[in-house]
Formats: sequence, C-alpha cells, structure tokens
Amino acid sequence: MEIIAYTLPTCHYCSNLKELFRRAQVEYQEVMVRKDITVEEFQQKYPDKNIFPFVVIDDTVVGGLVETIKVFLEKELIKVPNKG
Repeated sequence: MEIIAYTLPTCHYCSNLKELFRRAQVEYQEVMVRKDITVEEFQQKYPDKNIFPFVVIDDTVVGGLVETIKVFLEKELIKVPNKG
C-alpha cells in the first residue's frame, strides 16, 4: 500500500494523522506543503482540494484525517477500542 500524506508544518490534524500511521504501523511518504512543494503546485495537482492533511492511497484520493481513519477501519489496520 502506497500512502502519500500532504501536510502543513503547524497543522494539529497533520500531527494526529502521523500518530494514526504510527499506531497502524504503516509506512507513508510525507510531502510538506510550503517546504517540499509550493501551495501552487499542490493546487495544480489537486485543484478542488484545500484540506490538510490530505491523503492519497494507491493513487486514490482519500481525503483528510477522518476519511483516512474510515479507510483504516475498513481495511482493519486499526480497531475501535472496546469500552468496558
């Protein structure tokens, strides 16, 4: 599974996304907007997207943190903790 995560340096949700990846023990490529690519380059590649983090898995646009969590749940990469 190839995961590309577009992030911003001071984005709290981006930090949460990286923690999700760590807990799921998946490898990913991080592309920091404003550092690795410009905002303009990001907008050229994904003209209708302006959310961060922004995730692409296997060349399929997933979306932000919540959408990525849903995909990880569906693929059983993470589980909802039992409340007991």
